[in-house]
Amino acid sequence: MIDLQHVNKWYGQYHALDNVTGQIKKGEVVVVCGPSGSGKSTMIRTLNRLETIQSGRIFVNGEDIYSPGHDVNKLRAGIGFVFQQFNLFPHLSARENVMLSPLKVAGMSKAEASDLAAELLTKVGLEHRIDAMPAQLSGGQQQRVAIARALAQKPPLILFDEPTSALDPEMVGEVLSVMKQLASEGMTMVVVTHEMGFAQEVADRIWFMDAGKILEEALPRDFFSAPKHPRAQRFLADILSPKMVGHAPDAAEALA
Repeated sequence: MIDLQHVNKWYGQYHALDNVTGQIKKGEVVVVCGPSGSGKSTMIRTLNRLETIQSGRIFVNGEDIYSPGHDVNKLRAGIGFVFQQFNLFPHLSARENVMLSPLKVAGMSKAEASDLAAELLTKVGLEHRIDAMPAQLSGGQQQRVAIARALAQKPPLILFDEPTSALDPEMVGEVLSVMKQLASEGMTMVVVTHEMGFAQEVADRIWFMDAGKILEEALPRDFFSAPKHPRAQRFLADILSPKMVGHAPDAAEALA
């Protein structure tokens, strides 16, 4: 479904994506992890052209999305995107936020879009808050509205850019629960996250990034038990066993 081929991206002199190459199959959940500034969010935003690239090619469903004349609006209509900061329209209710794309892009009637919004908000556990305004919702509830909105175009692919990083810890679980449900239903998902428990439980594969490169690609069991790249070993040692940082030569010993 996704094929990145030697993708490069610069911000001025800063090489944000350095020869990134990787493939994601239909129905896969790929978790992208790595330290801050590693290029994770930049990479995921190139998949629906929220960020441009300077060289390389990216194919989504067999189409070169950076080819001249490619319809960006059509591309984005077929890819759900869940942002870190929710990005709900504050003057619209939960239902109205979800209705917007079916009305404006898919050309649904207001009644059809309203029914779909109610169905999707029920799916994410917000049937009792359908007509609440964003300001009346917790952070976790707002992010679940954002997920429902991403589902409204019935996309074959959803991208998640650190969807829990802006949430209080007690709200993280409710969002991850919805994401786990989507994964169990066969949704193709690319997830940038620091939630390693989610990665271990749900991911089909892990991409570990640093300095704009994919340094390691592995099955979760292999990545968490015996990461190969030294940078991945240090990363896991830091986040999983902080007390042992500086006292173990690799993550395998730190996790023992």
